[in-house]
Amino acid sequence: MAGVAVTAIPETGVQQDRAEHPPRAAYWALTVIILATFLTFFDAITFGMLAERIKHDFGLTDSQLGFLAGPASIICYLFVGIPLARLADIYPRKYVLGAGAALVGLIISAGGLAQSFGQFVGSRVFLAAGGSAHAPASYSLLADAFPPRKLTRAFALLQFGFIGGTTLGPLIGGMLVMMTAPWGPTQLGPLTILGWQWILIFMGIPSLLVGLLFLTIKEPPRMAPAADAPMVPVDASFGRKVLTFMGVDAFRAINAKPRVYYPLFGALALSAVETFGLQFWRVPFMIRTFGWNEGQIGAALGVTILIASLSGLLLGGVFVEWLAKRYKDANVRAATCCAAGVTVCTITAILMPTAWGSLIMFGLSGMFGIAGAVPQNAAVQRVAPNDMRGQVTAFYLFMFTFFGAMGSYVVGKVQDVLIGDPTQLWKALLITASLLMPLATFLMFRAIRPYREEVERLEAMGR
Repeated sequence: MAGVAVTAIPETGVQQDRAEHPPRAAYWALTVIILATFLTFFDAITFGMLAERIKHDFGLTDSQLGFLAGPASIICYLFVGIPLARLADIYPRKYVLGAGAALVGLIISAGGLAQSFGQFVGSRVFLAAGGSAHAPASYSLLADAFPPRKLTRAFALLQFGFIGGTTLGPLIGGMLVMMTAPWGPTQLGPLTILGWQWILIFMGIPSLLVGLLFLTIKEPPRMAPAADAPMVPVDASFGRKVLTFMGVDAFRAINAKPRVYYPLFGALALSAVETFGLQFWRVPFMIRTFGWNEGQIGAALGVTILIASLSGLLLGGVFVEWLAKRYKDANVRAATCCAAGVTVCTITAILMPTAWGSLIMFGLSGMFGIAGAVPQNAAVQRVAPNDMRGQVTAFYLFMFTFFGAMGSYVVGKVQDVLIGDPTQLWKALLITASLLMPLATFLMFRAIRPYREEVERLEAMGR
């Protein structure tokens, strides 16, 4: 592939035919993205480990706690995330990624200085704004840095960021919570810093360092738009260009193929509500149902999540490759099977009579979740238009981010309104899992045939 003739447009960095990006540069970019992804999930999991401390010290209800962990983080995502994703479509993605990582670090540390529920909500709002371009820019960069035959492998390796964050998050987070539990409040001028808030203050530093690492990445050239891709006229008005920047053209591209995109988007949204809701409430569930403390939960979760995640990567890779030899829709077909596995294991975990039995089933659920995430992400990258891949991905991940962020609030609201008794949190988790996951699996199943037809169309065009 290195010998393919390339006609480049220097001003835009767009190439007409694909030439393989230097492997060393591609894998270094992947490594830095993995580090940034690790920090994203490490923050989310560690914040969940602090749930009961935050609830107690700020005097919150379960609904308020769920709002803080979820909806507060996506209030301005739609208004900020889509335009930032457009930046990833027209400017070097390494700068977008570097600036986002540095901003996230500053905001995480600032969250540790919050003195009220309102200030805490504000920090989570800006945290999501700072990180909203990470996934679209990362996915777009990887899709240009790796050839199609290696893209699924790149997305599989990217899961190590998720695995590291979700494995070390509960382990280290639980240890830090227990370590800071005896610490009394610290007075810094007018600010009163509670013991657990120091965890957030120092957690922002690594993100600042990763922001600098992004500057060392070699930006891959972009593929030229497909011949049938919608284009913005050169002489378009300022208002028209603003609409493009806000994602109108990407939305039209999605809406032009509703049978391909809508089931995928819907399945992701529903599964995200359950996944993120369970992820946040899992620690309170273990505390209230089985009487474990954060240290015990963190150590046990660290082991089970690590085993489950590595098993999921192996299962996902082998399963997709096996299906790919037989079906052009292997990505979506594999994601459907894995969604069914998540459904069964999650419901079973909530009903288990013992703590370890519940954790083992949560681990199996996580294994199927990881196995399905790789082909699901690769599926969208495979069919998204080259010239607006960042924004199409941003819309796709908006479903994941927005509805996932709603998960903690939905569970908290069900708990407060329908259940009432804090010790019966498991009932709220069971209700949401039993409603959302079967429907998500059905929608994924509905996407198999349209996705296969779209892949066949793209292959006929030489893509």
